[in-house]
Amino acid sequence: MVKRFFIPLILLFVSWPGYSQDSIRTSTDIYIARGIVIDGDTIWVSEIDEVIIFPEKNFKNFWQRRRYTRLIINIKRAYPWAKLAGRTLEDVNAHLLTLEIEKEQKEYLKQVEKELLDKYTEDLKRLTITQGKILIKLVYRETGATSYDLVEFYRGKFSAFFWQALARIFGSNLKLEYDPYGEDRLIEEIVVLIENGQL
Repeated sequence: MVKRFFIPLILLFVSWPGYSQDSIRTSTDIYIARGIVIDGDTIWVSEIDEVIIFPEKNFKNFWQRRRYTRLIINIKRAYPWAKLAGRTLEDVNAHLLTLEIEKEQKEYLKQVEKELLDKYTEDLKRLTITQGKILIKLVYRETGATSYDLVEFYRGKFSAFFWQALARIFGSNLKLEYDPYGEDRLIEEIVVLIENGQL
């Protein structure tokens, strides 16, 4: 009786290293290959992530390289705010369509503005002037409208004029547009690399 119990127990411990944690397969270890048959030949088909390649940057000196590196850092700080602005604007527009009375729309806009100011003012104050300028351009990229036009549409001409005057004092301009093929080509390249997970 003891032998019958003892032998399976020994076999269990001898074979235990074969089931160590290193050898356990997970769902990420498994790849199911797809294939298509063309003229009797089976061809393996695989989907791979898109990789975007831009020309290599040639910097004439240390300062050009440093300026480019700072641009990457500034875009990484401003870009999430631009994405948030785009998503928020979509949500606000979708909700405004459900409200038929102008008074309700104005109350809703005031409520959203208060919530956004309470939630994000302190974080936005930490952006540098350069990051703010980049944010204005990226908001245009996300929404298709200048920051000035957005303020004018949602808050009125007086508010748009006030905020434009304040922006001009700090050397910025709410009427800046985004030109991905011209002046803002480098910003566009960096944003595309960020979106693609390459940067």
